Amino acid sequence: MLSVQNQIVLITGASSGIGAACAKVFANAGAKLILAARRLERLQELVELSDTTSVQFHLLQLDVSDRSAVESAISSLPPGWSDIDILINNAGLSRGLDKLHEGDIQDWEEMIDTNIKGLLYLTRYVVPGMVKRDRGHVVNIGSIAGHQTYPNGNVYCGTKAAVRAISEGLKQDLLGTPIRVTSVDPGMVETEFSEVRFRGDSDRASKVYQGVTPLTPDDVADVVFFCVTRPSHVNINEVVLMPVDQASATLVNRRN
Repeated sequence: MLSVQNQIVLITGASSGIGAACAKVFANAGAKLILAARRLERLQELVELSDTTSVQFHLLQLDVSDRSAVESAISSLPPGWSDIDILINNAGLSRGLDKLHEGDIQDWEEMIDTNIKGLLYLTRYVVPGMVKRDRGHVVNIGSIAGHQTYPNGNVYCGTKAAVRAISEGLKQDLLGTPIRVTSVDPGMVETEFSEVRFRGDSDRASKVYQGVTPLTPDDVADVVFFCVTRPSHVNINEVVLMPVDQASATLVNRRN
């Protein structure tokens, strides 16, 4: 098992859900954390609630879909924070649940800009440093939606299929280097995901998980941590995890 003690870990979308859970598990292991999200106040709250006082944090208010902002954030990291060892591309979202021919084009743009372009921007600006230093690990948070399309999920599923393909392509492009690439692809996880998809409609969001015991963000963070702490010759290419109550993107056991 590799230690992440004092390794620099950059987590996008770190203000809630899977990103916040990853921050917690890596903080407990003694990593130095760069936490990036659009909501700076949520990042500050996360640090204040941390029970690991010895851990160092660097906070970035960042919209990953803004290429120039990403370039500026990475290029202007202070001394002691620029040599990123682990990049966790977690920032992502879904908007709407409409038939493709009835979809909101702005929703499409937001999903593509965040889920695909944001991941590409971070990867493009962080990985060259890993190659130069001859070490590093990129973890992309994908989804079961990247493996199986479901009704009305069209564009979101397309973005997560892209994440899967980009992860495979990056691994191929880095062949011959010690840098590792992993895609962690969960099924149903109870986060703010559905509230974001339905723009704050809590009742509609809660029905997504009704009668089901979904994964928690901590479950996914544990898998991410497992992947990055394997011996250096081991690359976990892809992990698909779902709750026991889920057998596919569309097949779910709901109890009354």
